[in-house]
Amino acid sequence: MLNIGPYEFSSRLLLGTGKYPDFETQKQAVDVSETEILTFSVRRMNIFEESQPNFLEKLDVEKYTLLPNTAGAKTAEEAVRTAKLAKASGLCDMVKVEVIGDQKTLLPDPVETLKASEELLKEGFIVLPYTSDDVLLAKRLEELGCHAIMPGASPIGSGQGIVNPLNLSFIIEQSEVPVIVDAGIGTPSDATIAMEMGADGVLLNTAVSAAKDPVKMAEAMKLAIMSGRLGYKAGRIPKKRYATASSPTEGMSIG
Repeated sequence: MLNIGPYEFSSRLLLGTGKYPDFETQKQAVDVSETEILTFSVRRMNIFEESQPNFLEKLDVEKYTLLPNTAGAKTAEEAVRTAKLAKASGLCDMVKVEVIGDQKTLLPDPVETLKASEELLKEGFIVLPYTSDDVLLAKRLEELGCHAIMPGASPIGSGQGIVNPLNLSFIIEQSEVPVIVDAGIGTPSDATIAMEMGADGVLLNTAVSAAKDPVKMAEAMKLAIMSGRLGYKAGRIPKKRYATASSPTEGMSIG
């Protein structure tokens, strides 16, 4: 089970809800993924405007835990305000803190992310900060009391997969709260590798929503994450420089 704060989940796939070609494709992808957590940008949703289209109307939201995120925020103050807006609308007390510091790379601002996370923790939120693969920053966020750490595998929407496996492995090794790999995953094999490294979960959006067939990709990601987790729990064999015979050599009648 994946435990985040007081919540417990069977699925380790967190699914974003943006960029789908239409609501029906989105719904089918969400259904087949068997995710239990849906994340979305509060700023890009008209949560207080009944006349505007809202994907929440197309889904049985009672089946999911909603994870509003503060995408679009450039400062801690903006992120905190956005999180409070989501909570006031009754969506959830869990929030993904996202404070972008550079519009070209969409990398998070470490200082503002720390500030926003600290303030939201004081306000009683369950805080999941999106961060870079900075090992020390991840540790500082955990020490603040964040309920999970969400390091990016590579820049948002890039599909480059895990570009710095060493740092990611350090973050996983040191963390006593869940590590959810967020951003940059492009293929099911990327997700599997993250899980084989010991990550507790993977958050996806573009890899599914922008795929040629989002529904099939959602199912592939679900299976990849399950496979990677099972492989991690099973324990891989050590890598060796030379070959090792797979059949026993003792008791052979010839040779």
